[in-house]
Amino acid sequence: MDGYAELRDYAVIGDGRCVALVARDGSVDWLAWPDLDSPTLFAAVLDPVRGGRFLLQPDGPCTAARRYLPGTNVLETTFTTAGGTVRVTDALTIATPHALAPGRELVRRVEGLAGSVPMRWSVQPRFGYGTRAPHLTHRAGVPVATLGPDAVAVCAWNAGQPQFTGDAIASGFRTEAGTRHLLALPYAHQEPLVLPTRAECEARLDHTTATWRHWADERTYAGPWREAVLRSALALKLLVFAPSAAVAAAATCSLPEELGGERNWDYRFSWIRDSAFTLNAFLKLGCAPEATGYFWWLMHASQLTHPRLHVLYRLDGGTRAPERTLPLAGYRGSAPVRVGNAAADQLQLDTYGELLQTAWLYTTAGHRLDADIARRLAETADFVCTVWQQPDAGIWEVRSTPEHFTQSKMMCWIALDRALDLAGRQQIPDRHAARWHHARQAIAEFVDESCFSTRLNSYVRSAGSDDVDASLLLGLLHGYRPPDDPRMRNTLTAVQQALQDGPYVHRYLGADGVPGSEGAFLACSFWLAEALARCGRADEAVSLMDQLVALGNDVGLYSEEVEPATGAFLGNLPQGLSHLALISAACAIGEATR
Repeated sequence: MDGYAELRDYAVIGDGRCVALVARDGSVDWLAWPDLDSPTLFAAVLDPVRGGRFLLQPDGPCTAARRYLPGTNVLETTFTTAGGTVRVTDALTIATPHALAPGRELVRRVEGLAGSVPMRWSVQPRFGYGTRAPHLTHRAGVPVATLGPDAVAVCAWNAGQPQFTGDAIASGFRTEAGTRHLLALPYAHQEPLVLPTRAECEARLDHTTATWRHWADERTYAGPWREAVLRSALALKLLVFAPSAAVAAAATCSLPEELGGERNWDYRFSWIRDSAFTLNAFLKLGCAPEATGYFWWLMHASQLTHPRLHVLYRLDGGTRAPERTLPLAGYRGSAPVRVGNAAADQLQLDTYGELLQTAWLYTTAGHRLDADIARRLAETADFVCTVWQQPDAGIWEVRSTPEHFTQSKMMCWIALDRALDLAGRQQIPDRHAARWHHARQAIAEFVDESCFSTRLNSYVRSAGSDDVDASLLLGLLHGYRPPDDPRMRNTLTAVQQALQDGPYVHRYLGADGVPGSEGAFLACSFWLAEALARCGRADEAVSLMDQLVALGNDVGLYSEEVEPATGAFLGNLPQGLSHLALISAACAIGEATR
């Protein structure tokens, strides 16, 4: 064994502020505290030697089966050994109402189901992405690891006597049928560390289960693939950063798009690229508080850089995301390990279309815009009129020379089209509507003359190119041209011919300024399924969707990419855009087949 789990073997748990990855073997291999985008306490997924982990498993050969408790993000793993069966329930707990609770808390409940099973556990805390060793001590008899403003305790009830073993805290115990054991990690950052009682931890675990279940029960989706849609909604909810209502693109950083390669990026930011899909999913699923919170966070964050948009924003709305490398081995040798993201400083013109599309969706759901927001959106449309002719890095954030990417221009057209509609409905000022109309027409002429290949009979990746790009499907999904437009239909066919491999769809095949290759991009597969449905090819859409739903792992989660030859997950996870695209496709196919 090389110490790494398959990425497909990870489940995720979270509490609205932070997220942990739990491997099938019972090891918590990723946990950033106190927030989703903080430095990690556990990062064994990036380096099993230096990263740190919380191991809990039978002491001997076993098999594992797992599930989420229905309607929750509480994970249940059942281990079967030659001598018996044991169940482990994992959660990042949510505080019970009106109760003093640790700032953050991981709780792991162990129950003996049959026979007798020896268990072992080890907490290996590594603050600061595994770069800083903790100070180990006792407080009131409880082992505690501290470093600067951070402290984490290891509480064990009926789970053996914790022992310091080097820079870890470990022990073991034996389950019998009917026994119950509990391990908890309360954490504090720049605040007193509260040592809980067992009863408090048990109560919070039960309350967390009930809270998730209540949220899931309120989801309104009743169409096809309901279980996959609900699981995607729960995964998306894990990426909602409750203090600000921002939505992270993924919970992890630097998980590779190619094993051994350097396409390793930090995705713990909120991308404008994802905004329209995010708001649409919230609205389709009946998540009114999440939709409203996210929209106003987006308006606040974009105000700070108005009129220019940043590609991505920190979860607190900030824009600084300097990219640096960490002294970690990387997942199975995939280095460098990066935190921060240099794409933050790129020009990506598609973001303006996404922002205006998001505002348009918000208003068509019955909301009105404040006067200040309305003014700024009109000024954003003005800015598009001046900037659309520039080359950019495109939706895929290429690190090669900027180009005139077709999808970027299409989204500039969408920006002005939605601005004109908003102005027509008196949602935003219409003083410059004539200018918007003229620029929209100029963009359409550029796209249709310079970004269409008569040889391929299709729109192409960029002006003058002969390559296609899966992002062209967004021109259809967002309404650059209607589904019955021959050029869009032919582009759909061209994408299938050039980029589809069974259920898998690659983003593009051309150079992007980064060495190496990548897997198939899952969101593109769901975009294709939705595009087929919108073009009246419902049977093909249903068939593809069935295949895609089957590609999730055993608990219904998706990473960013998949290696088509092996089915191995690649990239950060859980990947918000993959789950957003699943929700959007399921809703569109359901509408097309009703």
